[in-house]
Amino acid sequence: MFKMGSSPHTHGSNLTVKFMLWVMVAMVPALAVQCYFFGTGVLVQAAIALSLAAVLELVIAKLRHKPVTFYIADLSGILTALILAMSIPPYAPYWVVVIGILVAIVMAKHIYGGLGQNLFNPAMVAYALLLVSFPVQMTAWMVPISLLSEPPTFNDALHLIFRGVSSDGLSLHQLVESVDGITQATPLDSAKTSLAKLSLSEIQQSPIFFDGIFNGWAQGWWQLNLAFLLGGLFLIYKRIIHWQIPASMLAVFVLCSGLTDLFGNGSHLNVIAQFFSGAMMFGAFFIATDPVTASITPKGKLIFGGLIGLLVYCIRYYGNYPDAVAFSVLLANICVPLIDHYTQPRLYGMRK
Repeated sequence: MFKMGSSPHTHGSNLTVKFMLWVMVAMVPALAVQCYFFGTGVLVQAAIALSLAAVLELVIAKLRHKPVTFYIADLSGILTALILAMSIPPYAPYWVVVIGILVAIVMAKHIYGGLGQNLFNPAMVAYALLLVSFPVQMTAWMVPISLLSEPPTFNDALHLIFRGVSSDGLSLHQLVESVDGITQATPLDSAKTSLAKLSLSEIQQSPIFFDGIFNGWAQGWWQLNLAFLLGGLFLIYKRIIHWQIPASMLAVFVLCSGLTDLFGNGSHLNVIAQFFSGAMMFGAFFIATDPVTASITPKGKLIFGGLIGLLVYCIRYYGNYPDAVAFSVLLANICVPLIDHYTQPRLYGMRK
């Protein structure tokens, strides 16, 4: 008797590990830009996150009596860890990223059954929990190191992350206090929280909004967003992700922000500055396009991306959080089953 195997009998070359590797390769330019402008702390955070994620994948595979090689070799946990490491402040305490990885891998991924069965983006679940639980640590971003008289070294990064002070005994606040009183949070946060007492033009005189090239654009942040944009376009070129989600997300956000610029009172950063600030490009190309938690139908991807863009606009302009990409992605993840149900393409020979 011949041995019978279930379909499919032929396999494509687009393995999960291949997709994950290409995404990580596309993130390398942004990682380099983040190191250049904000210091090497992100490398330490990435090392902690990737190491812990690999250990957790190994332990959980053992506990679930699953093949260890299969769970680690797909690199999904490693990619989640890298996304989270690049999302948190580079000099946040080490326990922040440790808690984040535990939440992302255990609670947001494996508690649902592992890759392919999780309802929400694991990295964004962890980021949202960290932001709500530890707002001080999650908003303590380093200013561009070019503005500092003594930029932190790699040794300083280790001391700041594991001990809370640099090798010279200075805290993160002491390192940046010589620059400006409002420059420790992100530029979006600075603009939102300072508008109550300062005009927008006065806020933009801060050193973080002036780099000699684009006055009013957040120094370091527009370069970082540009790197993510280039990486995202590379992924579209390689057909690792589809264009619908990032295109609709960015288009809806630009449309809403542009209308606010035209008819508003000028109390927000302009649409171009908003477009290249915060996690806009990171979210559009690397987070919202998660193949497990995003919509899978062509029309559904447009609706899903547009919904994220609308939510980012609403929360940024009218909510309490300055960026809102993580919350927008999670809220849109809830709607994915409904979106996919009503946007299924018509099968040939079948009525609508």
